[in-house]
Amino acid sequence: MIEGFERGALVILNLVNPKEKFFGVLSALSPAGVTVRAINLDSFDDWIHQIARNEDPDLDLMTMFVPLFRVERIFLDEASGSIKSYSQRFHEVVGTSLPEWIG
Repeated sequence: MIEGFERGALVILNLVNPKEKFFGVLSALSPAGVTVRAINLDSFDDWIHQIARNEDPDLDLMTMFVPLFRVERIFLDEASGSIKSYSQRFHEVVGTSLPEWIG
C-alpha cells in the first residue's frame, strides 16, 4: 500500500472510461488495481438519507475491483476548509461514523 492509503482508509475514487466517482473504504491497492467497498457519488445523498430514516436501503456499498488503467485519481476523504468530507456528512445525517455503521 501507499502511505496514507492503508486498508480501511476512506477514499474518493475518480475513474475514466466511463467517467465515474465513488466514495468508500479502501480494501486493497496494487499494481493491478484498486479494491474498494464504495457507492457512486451520484447516489450518496439518497443513500445516507435512507439509512437515517431507517428504511431498507435501495442503495448500498458494493465491493468492487477497478483495474488501474481506469483510475484517474484517488483522494483521501478529507475536509477542505469549510467544505465537509463525505465521512463527516455521513456522520451528521446518520448519527454514527461510516466505519462504525459498517461494523
